[in-house]
Amino acid sequence: MQTFSTNSLINLQNLYKSDYLAWYEMTLEQIKNNQLNDVDLDSLSEVLENFVKDTKRSGESYLRQIIIHLLLIEYWELESINRRHWAAKIVNFRSELETDMTTNLRKHLDQEKENNYQKAIKLKKNTFPDQCPYTLEQLIDDHWFSDTMNIEF
Repeated sequence: MQTFSTNSLINLQNLYKSDYLAWYEMTLEQIKNNQLNDVDLDSLSEVLENFVKDTKRSGESYLRQIIIHLLLIEYWELESINRRHWAAKIVNFRSELETDMTTNLRKHLDQEKENNYQKAIKLKKNTFPDQCPYTLEQLIDDHWFSDTMNIEF
């Protein structure tokens, strides 16, 4: 197995900055070919760190959207004509969240549920309950809507 020189590592780091897709492909090939000494570990570490952050951020965003739309259905009486539309949005958000759901993401969302609830109600704190009225299981359950919501598809 050949060892990359310092110049080669610098070239890989420059490639990461200029064409990250090419860098991804090259790094993947190096890993598949067990050329682990040649891998640009600094950039790989950054990529993995960003992936974890993005996955958590995306999961939290879907969770907030589910919370917001459930609250709209339950509390915005004047716009009850929109309930089916909001319910359809919830189904879509749950489906998107399910795509990325893992044991660790579920644990993270459970830990961050109240924080995300507070973000969801930031503008209307006096209108909604102080704490999230839904469990994580209810929020991510494809078929769950509160009985008081009267949602039928």
